Order: sequence, then structure tokens, then C-alpha cells
Amino acid sequence: MVKRKINRRVRPSGDGMVFSTQPGWQPAASEDDSVVERAPHEETLYVSLDRKQRAGKPVTVVEGYTASGMELLQLGKELKTQCGAGGAVKEGVILVQGDHREKVIDVLVKKGFKIKRKGG
Repeated sequence: MVKRKINRRVRPSGDGMVFSTQPGWQPAASEDDSVVERAPHEETLYVSLDRKQRAGKPVTVVEGYTASGMELLQLGKELKTQCGAGGAVKEGVILVQGDHREKVIDVLVKKGFKIKRKGG
């Protein structure tokens, strides 16, 4: 006999509303949905090249981004895509494999960040 897979999806809203036919209906806004307004790109990001504890392989490091974890992951993904390289986001630091300092700085300047180079 084949067992059926149980769908155990966790839904973010507990009301179960999927669709409403009532014209002009708007969902009630909760306090959790409020967006925190902050000045765009206030902080200074530091871009450097690191080879320590990586068997001599270069890694471009971006430090100093203090936004939420999700925004940090999105910025990391965008930088890795623009450079065509792999990497990771660990402990508030974006790591891009290879020496891509110039590309990373160009992308961040276009997004409006203040940039400082660290190291050589």
C-alpha cells in the first residue's frame, strides 16, 4: 500500500482567507506588517580581499551592512550574481569567491552605498 503524503504547510495568517469576492475588500493591517522607515544606505561598507584560512584562495569580503538578515541575504545574492561567482553570507559578512573587489564596489556605488576599501 502507498501512504499519502500529508500536506503540513504552515500558513502565515491564521484566518485561512484565500480569495474574496467582495468588491473593495482590503485585509486588515496588523502592527507586524508595518514597514520600518530608515534612511537608505546610511552605513559605510568596507570591501577587502582575504586569503586567511582559505588555502591561499582569494575571497572578496563586504562588511558593515547592518540591515536585517533577509536584506543582507538579498544583497549577497545580487553581488554573487553580478560577479558570476559563488560565496556565502556568514555572521553579517558577505563573502564572494575570487578577487572581485572592483565589480563589487561598482555595484554597491550604483546602489547608493558609501564604500571604503580595506587592506591593499
